Amino acid sequence: QELADLNSRPIDGLIVEPLEGNLYEWKCAVRAAPDSPYKGGTFHFSLSLPQDFPFKAPSVTFTTKIYHPGIDEEGHICVPVLRDQASQRARCPAVAHARHPVLAIIQEKINNPSPDDPFEPEIAAQLKNDKPKFLAAAKEWTKK
Repeated sequence: QELADLNSRPIDGLIVEPLEGNLYEWKCAVRAAPDSPYKGGTFHFSLSLPQDFPFKAPSVTFTTKIYHPGIDEEGHICVPVLRDQASQRARCPAVAHARHPVLAIIQEKINNPSPDDPFEPEIAAQLKNDKPKFLAAAKEWTKK
């Protein structure tokens, strides 16, 4: 049902398709917004839905390298919603009204990196303490 809804009403900036016809394994990509530090970039990730989704969160792994405080070298993304969807919806009204909250949160995380709750503390510190240097590195990695 989620995939059919995404196909009939796509979300701008997101590409989602099942991996080799498996409805529980998705190949996804998010195009960075024009005002994002990653402007011009497209970042690919895999999304695995558990059998009891939406009661259990999916697992997400980025396959495109990105200079981001919330995504580590192995592509794991640090977003509490992937552990606790209900509480995140309560704290974030924009997500609560999104058709696909998990994808909306991933897209938001890419376009608006935050030094809070980081997977990469050094990148988070740079974002917090030397934003121009962070922006230059994010731009360079996006080009690569």
